[in-house]
Amino acid sequence: MPPACSGCGSVAPEGEAGCQATFDELCVRNPGGIPSYQVRRTLVDAYALQHPDRYCASGKSFAAHLTGLCCTFEHGSHPSVLEAVQRWLNGPRKLEKPEIPSSRGGVTLADVQGARDSQVLALAVEKWARSTWEAYSALHPLARRWIQEALARR
Repeated sequence: MPPACSGCGSVAPEGEAGCQATFDELCVRNPGGIPSYQVRRTLVDAYALQHPDRYCASGKSFAAHLTGLCCTFEHGSHPSVLEAVQRWLNGPRKLEKPEIPSSRGGVTLADVQGARDSQVLALAVEKWARSTWEAYSALHPLARRWIQEALARR
């Protein structure tokens, strides 16, 4: 049996390296296969939060991905909210990175990779991202606070 990815726990050839290769294939090498910016953004945020050692090394990078999923599910991916958060994060800001949950969701990239039809892919990414968002439920208040701080600075 192939090893499990140390980030998300999915079984992939070569473990984490195989999981990363699958992500690269889906997101980087085939960007035209992703139906919209919103789906791409959600896919990247979910992957980053399930692989925080690599993609959430700093408090700022963690905040970008956590607020990204919060914006997806609680603000309908509204561009003005995403832009406010991006401006807020681009400024001189030191953010403390909280403790990351050990379980990061039961749905992983492995559950998404077979979806080739754009509508099926969008639904699979939403299910995956929702599972990831729910795994971070203890940090929802923090994500909401960061978004409110960003919106207050507009």
